Amino acid sequence: MILPGKTIGILGGGQLGRMLAIAARRMGYRVATFDPTCDCPAGQVADLEINAPYDDLDAARRFAQRADIVTFEFENVPAETLAAIEKLRPVQPSPFVLQTTRNRLLEKRFLQQHGFPVADFQEVRSLSDLGAAVAALGVPCVLKTAAFGYDGKGQVRIDSPDNLDAIWRQWCGESAAPVGVVERFIRFEREISLIVALTASGQLRCFDVFENEHRRHILDTTIVPADIPPELAGKATELAAGIARRIGLVGLLCVEMFVEADGSLIVNELAPRPHNSGHVTVDAAVTSQFEQHLRAVCGLPLGETALFKPAAMANLLGDLWQHKEPDWSAALADPRVKLHLYGKHQARPGRKMGHLTAVADSTREARQIVVEARRRLIEA
Repeated sequence: MILPGKTIGILGGGQLGRMLAIAARRMGYRVATFDPTCDCPAGQVADLEINAPYDDLDAARRFAQRADIVTFEFENVPAETLAAIEKLRPVQPSPFVLQTTRNRLLEKRFLQQHGFPVADFQEVRSLSDLGAAVAALGVPCVLKTAAFGYDGKGQVRIDSPDNLDAIWRQWCGESAAPVGVVERFIRFEREISLIVALTASGQLRCFDVFENEHRRHILDTTIVPADIPPELAGKATELAAGIARRIGLVGLLCVEMFVEADGSLIVNELAPRPHNSGHVTVDAAVTSQFEQHLRAVCGLPLGETALFKPAAMANLLGDLWQHKEPDWSAALADPRVKLHLYGKHQARPGRKMGHLTAVADSTREARQIVVEARRRLIEA
């Protein structure tokens, strides 16, 4: 058990690390961050900020020595770095969980081998593999990188088998021997996610099901609870809990799922950390996802996950800064709106810069509040 007063080490310095650090500070922990960028979002609120490339093993060891336990907000940390840290301090979730979930091929094989529902898929390492996969799965289908893909990066939809050579060349880029996954295209009715926390002693708690809308493959809005029947919400909760137990989770796991027209659930991706769709829990739930993650990795009893009221979140991307600084006072003219900015120094199109949340008597009302507030940012 890692008690308040000890130091939480966070690998990664983005917005998830920032909100994790804020939750840790509120609970009385000290925080050390490890990120290549100086004055990163997490480093701005940490006690100690170590800046070095993720493959700098000496810096990783210095970081580990300053922490009592290490967790992460960023999956793409080199395996050698994790191994060096784990020799000095416990890492939770475990490196096995991280290495399984950050690689689409390993993740899908794990889920398939243990009987969890995933889209039909095939591994591809060459143009001939791609042709065979498309022939087997049919079109449309989706070609994805096995690693380093998020927010739609490294993905291409294939609608015809006639131009595979051009698709393969474009998708490969400068990589001589890429590893990819071709998935059957899922004609889903909606996208949902479920965040589950599990401790080493076996205590498990799930948040309400989140319903997500994406634009350009990036999360745009989230409502909670999801607009799905109670029996489907129960099925999703049972599925997420089963995955968390089977993979040996200690910490937080977000399970992204597709809901098909007949009510079937397909697991899309796993994220063993706080998740963008769970940001709304800071303002809407008894225990936020960030506090819950800390409770789980530190061996403390888990917190209540109930919602105060239905809630919604709208992401703020760098596109909003294209012409001028957004009008924050216009967004906050509605007293029900909460503003969360991440402290990033440069706004770029598609970059997550912050989010808005609101609670209301219904998810429809809450969503309308945050979407209208976001519109006022650029129209005022």
